[in-house]
Amino acid sequence: MHANTLLLTGFAPFGGETVNPSWQAVARLDGETLDGHRIVARCLPVEFGTAIDALRSALAETSPTLVLCVGQAGGRAQIAIERVAINVDDARIPDNAGASPVDAPIVEDGPAAYFATLPIKAMLVALREAGIPAEISQTAGTYVCNHVFYGLMHALRDSTVRGGFIHIPYAPEQAARLVGAPSLHVDTVVSALRIALRAALAHDVDRRVAAGAEH
Repeated sequence: MHANTLLLTGFAPFGGETVNPSWQAVARLDGETLDGHRIVARCLPVEFGTAIDALRSALAETSPTLVLCVGQAGGRAQIAIERVAINVDDARIPDNAGASPVDAPIVEDGPAAYFATLPIKAMLVALREAGIPAEISQTAGTYVCNHVFYGLMHALRDSTVRGGFIHIPYAPEQAARLVGAPSLHVDTVVSALRIALRAALAHDVDRRVAAGAEH
């Protein structure tokens, strides 16, 4: 594997959808070289437990210097850079294997939460300067996306490898079936991921800009 590897992950379709734009976008970046780093993309199952197993296998296989997991958050209107992963699974809908954990810890006796170690504010500024709608999100939910985000940060807890998570909106073909649902074209998401990755690579120390929330 390339000495400087960026691991990107997306997810399989779920919730009755036939596509998942997170994987559509990530797959298009597979094999690219970005600022001297080779991008390797992997698709994770939308299944509690199994998704973290697949992620850990990808980490072991690729030995990345940076990891960015990407997931779909239908209803969100912007690229959402996640700040924090919490140690709880609470499924509103079953995962693709039919599991619906409620109030279950992801890691027994693990910390309540982990923060992303990517420079999320620098990534935010770079995206907005490029004209791409973006925000810092204070919650990654309690479904498989947060499950993977927490699992990632737990796996990297004693490592110098930096990691984080981005949520993206529906693709237009999904939103077309949902009146009023916001969407973002996969082409835009691909561009956004390149910009976010470049910003992450360029900043060892994050920028200090306000991007909080009242709710």
